[in-house]
Amino acid sequence: MNVSEIIRFFIGFFLVVGGFLSLVTAFGLLRLPDVYTRNHAASKSATLGVMSILLATFLYFYLEHGHFNSRVILTIAFVFITAPVAGHLISRAAYNSGVKLWDKSVRDDLKGKKDYDRQNSQ
Repeated sequence: MNVSEIIRFFIGFFLVVGGFLSLVTAFGLLRLPDVYTRNHAASKSATLGVMSILLATFLYFYLEHGHFNSRVILTIAFVFITAPVAGHLISRAAYNSGVKLWDKSVRDDLKGKKDYDRQNSQ
């Protein structure tokens, strides 16, 4: 087994993992019950899926063709930083605007604090 085959294996591995995580994201968006769990599926697994595919792209062009593309590296860093933060802010905005949690087996740890803050702000 030479180095080229090992490189191709890792490129294929990252592509398969990225595709699988993107598929998990799609199922999560379709099957999960409320906006918070859907947002979690979208922000976590989609981020890792996109980053895996971008990493496979970078490795392919760098190791197979000798082309170093800094834009792909910057895109990986940008997605890694912004996607989880955006998911958190979307969930926070949904919670603050009153979107209901899923009824089954979900505990609202912030409900008491929210009521307490309302009473003390008056």
